[in-house]
Amino acid sequence: MDLEAFVALLGPRGREALAEAVASLQEGVGAVTAARRLRRSYDAPLTAAALTQAELRARAVAKFGADAAVMYFTPDGLEQATRAEVAAHRARRFRPGTRVADACCGIGGDLIALARAGCVVDAVDRDPLTVEVARANAAALGLRGVSVRVGEAAEVDPGAYDALFADPARRSSGRRTFDPMAYSPPWPAVLGLAARSPAACLKVAPGIPYEALPAGAEAEWVSHKGEVKEAAVWTGALATGDAGADREGPFARRATLLPSGETLTADPALGPPAVGPVARYLYEPDGAAIRAHLVAEVAAQVGGHLLDPHIAYITGDEPAVTPWAHRYEVLETLAFSLKRLRAALRARGVGSVTLKKRGSALDLERLRKDLRLSGDKSCVVLLTRIGERPYAFICAPA
Repeated sequence: MDLEAFVALLGPRGREALAEAVASLQEGVGAVTAARRLRRSYDAPLTAAALTQAELRARAVAKFGADAAVMYFTPDGLEQATRAEVAAHRARRFRPGTRVADACCGIGGDLIALARAGCVVDAVDRDPLTVEVARANAAALGLRGVSVRVGEAAEVDPGAYDALFADPARRSSGRRTFDPMAYSPPWPAVLGLAARSPAACLKVAPGIPYEALPAGAEAEWVSHKGEVKEAAVWTGALATGDAGADREGPFARRATLLPSGETLTADPALGPPAVGPVARYLYEPDGAAIRAHLVAEVAAQVGGHLLDPHIAYITGDEPAVTPWAHRYEVLETLAFSLKRLRAALRARGVGSVTLKKRGSALDLERLRKDLRLSGDKSCVVLLTRIGERPYAFICAPA
């Protein structure tokens, strides 16, 4: 979809074409049939644009809920856009009336949350099509105090605003990049903008290397319904100050669970978690706690220890309850071999198994096929290693 086709989509006939495309897809007709229907009334570019937009709106419901029905998207923009609940969580740190420079606004997912939180947002993006999409979204949702223009992030003057928000592009040619130096703009340029701002929030991939995080900042990893979605780096007045820097480095660490809003910060008094043998229960910490290196804090909550100092499986004798970990009751511990695991599961009448791994190179789908199970019972199998030895734990979810 190019800029001309998108602009046409915003006009009266474009809106009609989009409504028909949405209706066709909701009826469950195939793309070819839907295109044939639209071509009776609209030219090929408008038909293609309408069908693309209808498909993107359907996919966007998972991130934007009911808002997706009136919003506009590009494929890469939707892929990188922040889930609405996560964006709203971040926006709550900004006081109403805060003047925010959104230096890489994309299709406007965070812009929407900031505006709804009462911020005045001046947004830029280097891509003209993306800018038009962001403008259309602001208009469709009736946002006030928002301006969007074509521009380079490097041209933004962070000192002219109360705060900076930056979500550097992490996709190139449709592929996701995990190297901060390959962000657009590159990570050093983003940090340069943040350094010139009274306060900043920088959205980054969850796997950002610790050495890339600036001293004095607060790094927050966010998990939504058990899946780590992203990390945010907070600087200046937006860093809360209640997650002090500790043994992990000269920056603060926080993990947050959504939708509950539960938060976990580093306890400087805790040393590395103890290591010991498997106990009655195994605990799998939430990914945000693992990314934030807060496994010791989770272990302290459940009164447990690690099986291996390098792998985030916690074990303990007490059936503790915490939002920061899933608990499993250990039924059997096996030094791993396919033959041994298959025999143990068959002896228990297991026909359905949930496979999970950490620190294991096994291909879980291949293992599932190789187990060739039949039975009417189910269980969870956790695969890991202790030292150099692979193990399998047959468990029941508690």
